[in-house]
Amino acid sequence: MLTPFHLAIHVTDLDAARAFYGGLLGCIEGRSTDSWVDFSFFGHQLSLHLGTPFETTDSGKVGAHMVAMPHFGVVLTYDDWRALADRLEAAGIDWVIAPTGRFIGAPGEQWTMFFRDPSGNPIEVKGFKHMEGVFAG
Repeated sequence: MLTPFHLAIHVTDLDAARAFYGGLLGCIEGRSTDSWVDFSFFGHQLSLHLGTPFETTDSGKVGAHMVAMPHFGVVLTYDDWRALADRLEAAGIDWVIAPTGRFIGAPGEQWTMFFRDPSGNPIEVKGFKHMEGVFAG
């Protein structure tokens, strides 16, 4: 049985974070103070604290792309992934990697998209039609 993870990261603006995570991504806001806010990030606890976001480098090779490391994200069912991709596209998100399929027809077939939050934190969202493929070799 999967259990929720907890991740705490820095953001530079709580109002912008609320608009992005709550408004655009549709995450439910939890507890907060004047210096941090919690969200249910697709069922996981994401704590956003005012501060300097973590440093990243474009050193992770994903297909033909180099992506920011470290990054975080979530794995969704394909239908939920597609709905989120459509919502982000309609909002005019600035993509790092636009929604695309990978390993089509092979073990681990998946769809992915990379983007950054308003503070520059890199996020990857994956979609799977068959969730058993998440850990396929």
